[in-house]
Order: sequence, then C-alpha cells, then structure tokens
Amino acid sequence: MSEVSQKPYPVSLTVDFQDGPRDRLTTAFRLILAVPMALLAMLIGGGEDSSGGLLILPTTAMVLFRKKYPRWWFDWNVNFMRLMLRITAYVALLRDEYPSTDEEQAVHLDIAYPDVETELSRGMPLVKWLLAIPHLFVLSFLGIAVAVCVIATWFAILFTGEMPRSLADFIVGYMRWQVRVTAYAFLMTTDEYPPFSLD
Repeated sequence: MSEVSQKPYPVSLTVDFQDGPRDRLTTAFRLILAVPMALLAMLIGGGEDSSGGLLILPTTAMVLFRKKYPRWWFDWNVNFMRLMLRITAYVALLRDEYPSTDEEQAVHLDIAYPDVETELSRGMPLVKWLLAIPHLFVLSFLGIAVAVCVIATWFAILFTGEMPRSLADFIVGYMRWQVRVTAYAFLMTTDEYPPFSLD
C-alpha cells in the first residue's frame, strides 16, 4: 500500500524557543511593560466594539456576494494577527524581546492567500462560525490551562531563570490551534476544517 502524502494545513504558526537565561526583571513586571503595546493594539483595533482590527464582516460579504478576497484586506488581516501574536508571545512569557510593530522577530505566522474561485465555497461564510463551535468550546477550556501554564512559567523564570520547554510548547500549540480556527471561521482564508490538534 502506498502512503498518501498529506498536504499541510494552509495556516502555520511557530514561535522560536528562547534558550538560555531569561530576563527576570522584565518577567516580574511583564504585564505592566505590555500596557503600551496593548493600548496600541486597542487603538488599531478600534476598541471593544469592533472585530478587534480584523476585517471579518467585509471579507465575509465580499466572498459571499462577489466571490473575491481583496489582497490588501488579506495582508491587513495577516499583519494585524502577526502583531497580536507577537504581543501574546511577550505577555505569555515565550519571548523577552519587546514586540515590534513591523518586524517578524521570533513569531512566524504563515497563511496561504486563497484562490477564491477554486478554494472557497460561496456559501461557507454563512456557516463557518457555526462549524467552529466545537473548536471554540475546546479552546475555551484549553485557555484556562494556558493561563495556569503562564503563571507557572512566571514563577519558573523568577526562581530558575529559565522557561520549561514543555510549557512553551503547550502555549504555542494553543496559539497555533486558535490561529487556525480564526483563519478558517473568521478570516475566510480556507475552507479546510482545522484539525483538533496543538501540532
């Protein structure tokens, strides 16, 4: 029997693991240090009443009615997500460098630009959010576990100066899963159902 090669999912996220001693001082005050970046993200995102800076409803309408996905909308969404992931990696203690507004740094997000005519079904934007509910349910519980891991990481770095690799892998896996669901259900970049996986 020949092995069937499985095509990789069109959304990938990796965060380089920071080896060696960590900065205990910035770790101790990480939430305070992250406030300027959080405020910047809120300003870009338009506050609490918007979709957080992502072009979700316009993209949904464009795919549904015009079968198009303007490239600059896609680029905006991907770059905004990259910024948010750098901030998340900083707050989750995955990295010590302060999040850049424009440089990739150690957070690598790749989302394939869809060929709307051949890869996206016109009616799927109406039901993707519904199909994503099982993922969102699981992710809500995993989010609690991630919060516990971040707290454990905070203590580990303060007392040992290092982050346990297993905690970093779990947090990055959660972020990866969340990004795949967001790309599928809200950014409309793929019709391929996301895997229930941290890998």
